[in-house]
Amino acid sequence: MKRPKIKARLLATLAVTTALILLASCSGGKKGAAPPAVPVTAAQAQRKDVPQILSAIGSVEPYTSVGVKAQVGGELQRVHFQEGQDVRKGDPLFTIDPRPYQAALRQAEANLARDKAQAQSAEANANRFAELVKKDYVTRQDYDNAVAQAESLKASVKADEAAADNARLNLAYCTIRAPMDCRTSNLLVQQGNLIKANDVPLVVLNQITPIFVAFSVPEHQLLEVQRAFASGKVPVTAQPDGGKATEGELVLVNNQVDSSTGMVLLKAVFPNADKVLWPGQFVNVAVTLSTIKDAVVVPPQAVQPGQKGDYVFVVDKEMAVQMRPVTVGQKDLSGAVILSGLQPGETVVTDGQLRLFPGAKVEIKKSMDESSGSKGQGSKP
Repeated sequence: MKRPKIKARLLATLAVTTALILLASCSGGKKGAAPPAVPVTAAQAQRKDVPQILSAIGSVEPYTSVGVKAQVGGELQRVHFQEGQDVRKGDPLFTIDPRPYQAALRQAEANLARDKAQAQSAEANANRFAELVKKDYVTRQDYDNAVAQAESLKASVKADEAAADNARLNLAYCTIRAPMDCRTSNLLVQQGNLIKANDVPLVVLNQITPIFVAFSVPEHQLLEVQRAFASGKVPVTAQPDGGKATEGELVLVNNQVDSSTGMVLLKAVFPNADKVLWPGQFVNVAVTLSTIKDAVVVPPQAVQPGQKGDYVFVVDKEMAVQMRPVTVGQKDLSGAVILSGLQPGETVVTDGQLRLFPGAKVEIKKSMDESSGSKGQGSKP
């Protein structure tokens, strides 16, 4: 009697186990819970005026650079400045021993005085002969000789005056003065040396207020630059590495394209009153060609490259994202201009795109506006 009961219990246990297995298998076949929302940061597309910027690397050049040479020879008697000193126009720089030129001037002045006296005597003699020849007291030949002598001495006086002026000029050249407001370089010839006229430079003068910045742009951007340059003042900003930016103005678009590089040389002038820019320095240059009015702008990190072009992830009202292809215009660290594909006020993902796909749910942890200190967008678009 016990065996039938045991067998019945085993069958009941097997039936319950089978039912549980079937129930478990049926439960496993049902759709699982929705995946959690992806945490992202986001920002709203904004409409604002955006300057059209052309960027380049430029080299600072002096506004004027002069290698000062002596125009007369002699001993370099005195240097009137310290190396690297700022000097004003007309300030003395060097003095060359003036004594030989002072002596030459005195000699030229003495010759002039002698010939002037002889010319006055010859002229008076010619006047007397003019009266005498009328009365036939002297021959016509004697009168002509007297006139010729007077004219010859007048020419000698003019030559002496020119020689005196030249001697006076050479004496003035013994003091070399600054031709402009500028900054001096290191001395290239030391005091006490014997120098020659028009030989090696004594010092190099650089005018750095104002100052030039030269840079080049690709030839395909030449038309834009020419249009901006023809329409009026073109603002240019130059910023040294680690320094502050300074404002200037475009003054030169070179008259040819360098055929070896395909680049066009441009120059901008800067007041440089605080001397931020220095000759030979490399600077970051930004040329403002125009202003794009009412442009749609998003943070640059919102734009993602794809096989079919650029796109952004747009967050809808259901907190789901859609992949939206866009056309991007100017793009820099300050923002990307969206030419088409996006409307102002739409919310785009700026960080966390790697985990996203069309239709994915997102949770906005922090908006770009909140991180920049402005009023945040909250957790909903």
